[in-house]
Amino acid sequence: MLLRLFVCFVLFLLWGCTQPPASPARPNIVFIMSDDHAYQALSAYSDHLIQTPNIDRIAKIGMRFTNASVTNSICAPSRATILTGKHSHLNGKVDNHFAFDSSNITFPLLLQQSGYQTAMFGKLHFGNNPEGFDEFKILPGQGAYWNPEFITKNEGEIKVEGYATDIITDFTLDWLENDRNEKDPFLLMYLHKAPHRSWYMAERHYDQFLNQTFPEPSTLFDNYEGRGNAAKEAEMSILHHMGWSGDNKLFPEVMDEINLNEIGYDKIRTEMTMNRLTPEQKEKYIKAYTPINEEFKISYHNMSDEDKMRWKYQRYMQDYLGTIQAIDENVGRVLDYLEANNLMDNTLIVYTSDQGFYLGEHGWFDKRFAYNESFKTPLLMAWKDHIRPGSVSDEMVQNLDFAQTFLDLAGISAPEDMQGESLVPVLTESGTWKRESVYYHYYEYPAEHMVNRHYALVSKDYKLIHYYFALDEWELYDRKKDPQELNNVYENPYYKEVREKLHIELKELRKKYKDNDTLSKEYIDRFLEDAAQGKVFGLTTTRAKEIQEKRKSGP
Repeated sequence: MLLRLFVCFVLFLLWGCTQPPASPARPNIVFIMSDDHAYQALSAYSDHLIQTPNIDRIAKIGMRFTNASVTNSICAPSRATILTGKHSHLNGKVDNHFAFDSSNITFPLLLQQSGYQTAMFGKLHFGNNPEGFDEFKILPGQGAYWNPEFITKNEGEIKVEGYATDIITDFTLDWLENDRNEKDPFLLMYLHKAPHRSWYMAERHYDQFLNQTFPEPSTLFDNYEGRGNAAKEAEMSILHHMGWSGDNKLFPEVMDEINLNEIGYDKIRTEMTMNRLTPEQKEKYIKAYTPINEEFKISYHNMSDEDKMRWKYQRYMQDYLGTIQAIDENVGRVLDYLEANNLMDNTLIVYTSDQGFYLGEHGWFDKRFAYNESFKTPLLMAWKDHIRPGSVSDEMVQNLDFAQTFLDLAGISAPEDMQGESLVPVLTESGTWKRESVYYHYYEYPAEHMVNRHYALVSKDYKLIHYYFALDEWELYDRKKDPQELNNVYENPYYKEVREKLHIELKELRKKYKDNDTLSKEYIDRFLEDAAQGKVFGLTTTRAKEIQEKRKSGP
């Protein structure tokens, strides 16, 4: 009897030792994204403009990516790529004009179907009923900084008094506290409007930022020599294309008093914002910006173009960076909640932007180009006990990869038509990541800012760009020797072998990602047809018809 018990006991121990360990719980995912947040304006990357201690916390406990990029540097297409894991030409959202095809399978929908609780708060930028979310409160279109409206899943359209960055965070924290189901993993998409144009900061930051002076980039007065025509033709100059009122906050009556012509629909933008403010908010705004307006009124007629450029740059930085201060504060609120409620242990935290942005580099604001400030995006990822604290990766990763990464961590097989790759090997530093170059394609032309259509291959060492449609030009940049991308070496004999090799690689990348000239032509034809019918902002029907006629006689 004793022998039998002993044998049973040994067998029990052996059986217990040979069983596989219990599967770890699927991680929660907190995806934080701002709009047009340049990596240059995040102190985890550079502290020469602003300190962002709360966002930096994610880098300190996780990984900072130095070569993260987008596939198409413009708001709605970037978000479509993130949701679908597919390049713009396959998900159909090539620019801000064409509608998003809601038949696309998105990673939130797949997570929801597999048992994740899902919520989205903030700026989506397209559609009003995002698939795959148990709860959402999203801004309609671009949304407003002050007293914004929201489209909600359960309450219809609502309007909330206050500042958008604070309100979006309030929604997020309320959901975490009151609606989160503690037994299921969750996906939380926490999406800021800021720092998107026209850069209205919170009242509490007026004194801090309106009295600061910021360092100028070395290329603020770039003359675009050494590059092709695309850079010279773009309409995103701080001096010539940034609005005096709508962007730089000159009062319309001051502009009238000094006979200053408006740029675009300057005064209308200001009027629309002022009409949103409560009397108290408007009073504080006018009080804060009156000294700036009075000083400019005195100085304007003695200012050279160089003086005006410097003035507009400082005004731009004060407002742009002021909006980021509120983002940083509010990200801190969310991180504090996660820590206080023991949610850090099994939560992947991501901070990124929908693309990069020019902060005066090359004299520009906005994005769109495959040049670094536009193409690269901040990316910080943290997951306790899985990602080494303070780690840095220079791998070529893209927003295309988020969908597969999240599905991989949730144990879900990605649909075959998704084109990204799971970042898990990078996050865990397993050494199995193989990608050497990424593909980029920008479509929105002719339109606002007039950045020509182009596609590109980008590796750690080089960048090969092809402009097409209105231009047929190639650019090649040595990213290591020329990090500011000032010298196009495409015709330089020294780079002949490199150029030929990159052409082959670009052709292979286009084939891999199923992009081609036929698709590009189809999108151009559809775009021009809509423009000819008056459906495209920034392109007149007359001009669209002229282009259509010209295309009939040749490419």
